[in-house]
Formats: sequence, structure tokens, C-alpha cells
Amino acid sequence: MARRTEDAPITTPAARAQLAPRPDPYWREIEPGLAVGYRRAAGLGSWVARVRIENRYRETRLGVADDPPKPGLAKREPDGATVLDFRQAQARAITWAARQRRIAAGLEPEQKATRPYTVAEAIDAHLADMQARGAKSVKETREKARAHILPTLGPITLGRLTREKVRDWHRALAEAAPRVRGGLREINRDDPEALRRRRATANRVLTVLKAALNHARAEGRYSGSPDAWATVKPFREADAATVRYLADDEIKRLVNACTPDFRMLVTAALLTGTRYGELAAMRAGAFDPQAGIVTVPRSKGGKPRHIVLTDEGHDFFTRQAAGKPADAPMFTRAIQVGQPTKAAPARTARAPWGRSHQIRLMREACEAAKITPAVGFHVLRHTYASRLAMRGVPMAVIAEQLGHADTRMTERHYAHLGPRYVADAVRAAFGTLGIVQTDNVAPFGRGHAP
Repeated sequence: MARRTEDAPITTPAARAQLAPRPDPYWREIEPGLAVGYRRAAGLGSWVARVRIENRYRETRLGVADDPPKPGLAKREPDGATVLDFRQAQARAITWAARQRRIAAGLEPEQKATRPYTVAEAIDAHLADMQARGAKSVKETREKARAHILPTLGPITLGRLTREKVRDWHRALAEAAPRVRGGLREINRDDPEALRRRRATANRVLTVLKAALNHARAEGRYSGSPDAWATVKPFREADAATVRYLADDEIKRLVNACTPDFRMLVTAALLTGTRYGELAAMRAGAFDPQAGIVTVPRSKGGKPRHIVLTDEGHDFFTRQAAGKPADAPMFTRAIQVGQPTKAAPARTARAPWGRSHQIRLMREACEAAKITPAVGFHVLRHTYASRLAMRGVPMAVIAEQLGHADTRMTERHYAHLGPRYVADAVRAAFGTLGIVQTDNVAPFGRGHAP
């Protein structure tokens, strides 16, 4: 005789919070022969499903429930992947039950048990999937995994991966010395910004690990609970935006300090917000003088974007593209061909910009321009976006110019620069207290050295 399902109140976190912990799940029937169960352990709830096929029950674990792990803590937000609300658990149970019925009817082969799957194998499969989907961050993700994940967690099988192991690895990563060219650099533990950067790095690597493990589970290489990684939370407030941008006087000094060829590249970045790699790959045909735009055929997100130029930008790209075939590089640099002799100096030729060619030139230009601390080429992109934000350009427009998929990243970095009306209103309404003495001392511009 089939068991009777009690239809327990498990549909909301508030209702589940009233249930006493017990080994057996609380069940709720969602269709004849199929029920969703809620198993409440000490402070941590999870979903299970049970289906009756040929008078026998089959049971599976669905995921973590979206209720507080301990009284007083915030509710875990459902993401549909590892943390589920009742509606998502119900949908997953229906899908699982349909497959079990097809297997029982001989319409689908039953999945065979697989051998233990390691974290290293999960990383490799995730990278292969990224490559197949055309993701642009494959190399960066591989380097993060090799440096930070594989040495510690790589040999561990997913079945033996525990929350404590992942949590301890994540914390140790935040305490580790950052990698720099030529070795490791000690963390200045008295510098809150240095500690924030290490935690931000640990959070980004944790995201890579979770993505790889979730992919392994989705592919059926691991059928257990994802609690080992799903319940490990990133460090809070570690990813606060600390955007560096150049003031107008710094921009002029930097541009004037660049070598002639590099000056063209720096100017283009300041006028368009394009990345170094996008400029190095740009062709003369990317400039449309009629529309007044420059097109990046494939930006970081994999999609093309069209950057609207100012009058100054239009004039600059008109000169840069003049006389060049559409498939010719927009920006080139002079390189030496052969060795000079007594009879003749060394010949030069034009060549495209390549990987990392900008690093030394940017450092030297910052030194000559007295910009301290020196900035990287990517700060030119921040400068472009910050300038737009400070002039009241909507975040959606800035996101479009930068090639962001939506405004979340744009707002995170630049929204605090945008509401100039707030600053104007405060300054106008507050007035002057008359408590600050005035003198004839005038500060130098930011970054200026006497």
C-alpha cells in the first residue's frame, strides 16, 4: 500500500521555521505519486523529492532550501541552481520524476554510476565548456585555477569536498601574499586597501571554483549535495569599487610625455574608453566618418559595440584612418629593422602593437609626467567613463559606450560620480560657517610635483 503524504507546511521560509528538526523529511504532494520533501537539520534545510513508480519509491536530493542557516541570519536568496525556493524545488522535482518514469518505461537509459570525479577534472571540463561557448576569459580563468585552486583542492574528489575545506582554502587565499612578476609580495596588513584587494581576489577565484563544480553537477558527474561550495560565502564589501581616474591636468601631462606612436594609442583610449587589446586589433575600417562612430567588432563580452565620437574624437580618427586601407591596422609603431652601420643608420618599419607592449611605455610616461602612483593603461578607460559620469551622462549610455551587458558594472564603478546635483544642492543650501581662515596658499593640481 502506498504511503500517505502528510502535506506539511513547507512552501515558505516562515512556515518551515516552525518545524522541528528531524531525520525524516516533511513531505508535500505536488501530483499523484510525486512529493517534494523538506529535511530540516540543525540550522540547515534541504529539498528532496520522492516519486512512486511500480509501487516502489525513488528518492533524490534537489538542493539547499532558501531559509536562514541559523536563527537571526539573513535568508539565503534562491538562485535556481544551488539554493532553491519551494517553487524551484517543485519544478526540479517534476523534471526529475519525468525522467525516472521514462527510464522505468525503457524510453531512456539509466545513468551509470561514474568514478570519483576530482576538482581538477571539474576545472578542465569547465574550461573546455567555456572554450566551446566562445568565452573570452578562458586563459585568465585557467591561470587563476592553476595558481590558486589546483595546488590545494585539485586532487580532492567532489564527494570528499567539504564546506570546511572550501572555507579554509578561501580564507587562506585571502591571507596569501599576492603574486607579482618575479615572485611574491608581502601584504601590508596595516593597509585596509591591500587587505580588501586580497579578499576581492579570493572572491573572484571562489567564483571560478563554484562555476566549475556547478558545471560538473549539471553534467551529471556528481550527484551529491552542492552544500560544500554553495554555502561558502564570499567576503563582504571586498569588491567595493576604487576607481582611479586622471584629472584634466594629468591627462595633458601624460599625453605630452608619451612617445609619438604611443601618444596616438593613449589619445584614442581617452577619447573612446577602449581597452588596449581592442585598440591594438583595431582596423582603419572601424571608423565610420559619416556616422561619427568607431566599431569594436568583438569586445570583452563577445559582442560588437559602436562608440559614438565627440567632435575632437572624429577629427582624431579622421587623421588616423586617412590613406589607410580598411583592413590596415589603425595604430602601428616604429620598429628597428637590422643593425645600423657606419655607412647607414638602422632602417625602421611599421608594425602592429602586440601583447604587453604598452606596460613599459605607460610606466615611463607616468614617470615623466610626474603621475604618482603610476597608472596602468586601463585607467584611461576609467578616465573616459568617469568624465562622462561627472557630466551627468546616464549610466545606460555609459554602459553602452563601454560595452557592458547592463548597468550593474557601470553603476558599481561610476554611479557615485554621477549625481552632481546632490553635491550642488548641498553646497548651495549649507552656506558658509565662516570658521575657516583664508590665505594665499594655492594647491598644485593632483599628481603635480614641483
